[in-house]
Amino acid sequence: QMQPVESGGRLVPPGGSLRISCAPSGGTFSRSVVGWFRQAPGKEREFVAAISWSGDSDNYADSVLGRFTITRDNAKDWVYLWMNSLRPEDTGVYYCNVGPASSLLSPGGPSKIDFGSWGQGTQVTVSS
Repeated sequence: QMQPVESGGRLVPPGGSLRISCAPSGGTFSRSVVGWFRQAPGKEREFVAAISWSGDSDNYADSVLGRFTITRDNAKDWVYLWMNSLRPEDTGVYYCNVGPASSLLSPGGPSKIDFGSWGQGTQVTVSS
């Protein structure tokens, strides 16, 4: 069973930038829509961004629109989240996962976050 593996999270000052990465372990992202999610302490996991297999379509939560960019390299089977103008409220554990296009690419993202096996995530902390 495919399990995502996230990496690249670290401590970043407010206003800073960071790129985090996601790769599939035990499987592939081939032909899949991939999304990024995050979970802050004491809060539920929330949708952040998603990208189609071709990369032609993407979707963002309002809270990150204009600051974050999701990309993918299908040759390497990696998905990335480029984060700019980071804010303390962006702090959390970031996860990636695959899901149906009808959910991940719908305006506002999925109404319910209930996908396959989750990885360990990568911690992003925005603080001075």
